[in-house]
Amino acid sequence: MAAAMELRCWGGDWGLPSVHTESLIVLAYTKFSGAEVTVSPIDWTWKTLTATVPELLCGNSAVQEPAQILNFLRKQRFNADYELTAREGADTMAYIALLEEKLRPALLHTFWVDAENYANLTRPWFASRSPFPLNFLVPSCQANTALSRILLTKGEAPLHRITEVEGKIYSDAKECLNLLSYRLGTANYFFGNSPTSLDAFVFGFVAPLHKASLPSSPLQSHLRQLDNLTRFCDSILAVYFSSDHPYG
Repeated sequence: MAAAMELRCWGGDWGLPSVHTESLIVLAYTKFSGAEVTVSPIDWTWKTLTATVPELLCGNSAVQEPAQILNFLRKQRFNADYELTAREGADTMAYIALLEEKLRPALLHTFWVDAENYANLTRPWFASRSPFPLNFLVPSCQANTALSRILLTKGEAPLHRITEVEGKIYSDAKECLNLLSYRLGTANYFFGNSPTSLDAFVFGFVAPLHKASLPSSPLQSHLRQLDNLTRFCDSILAVYFSSDHPYG
């Protein structure tokens, strides 16, 4: 009998099963592959500061990071990619790399660095999901991590300050969304009639941008012009998550 699996992640809101990109990726893949996991949100626990999520617990194994968790699930025979050709597998890796390089910095900036979004949406949400006194610490720690990550990936000399890289960050992100929209076309999923790991990654990256009530976001405005990407997110939510509990 297979060992029970527990997934620790940030909880849901905004109509999403999790507001956290990495957690969303893994949650979607478990649905696509048929893996049965017990979802344990870290909200309102001390793990909001100490845990690295998502984290999959199975027997004596504890696996972190979406790519590693998906590999672990494949080894347990939960494989949403088994019908992909070698070319499609290579395309999957290329598009995931594109998401990490081009879209992630803009998402981090949108939610954690943009002052209006941080003050009105991100900080209050994460503070409200963290126990006292962590509600004062968790949002600022996350924001500092986001800023450092952006500058590490985009702050090549002589671009050392965040204001100097904002334009490049957002132009790269819009280009990435355009490429994803073009690749998806009129299809329901990126490869064939069933969702794969690429669909899980795109959903994890794009759905929070689609569903969050952001006071200030040119990137969200751009996404709303790409009807097929927003329909893609809504379809996955309807098909794979509608029977779960409501998420705000």
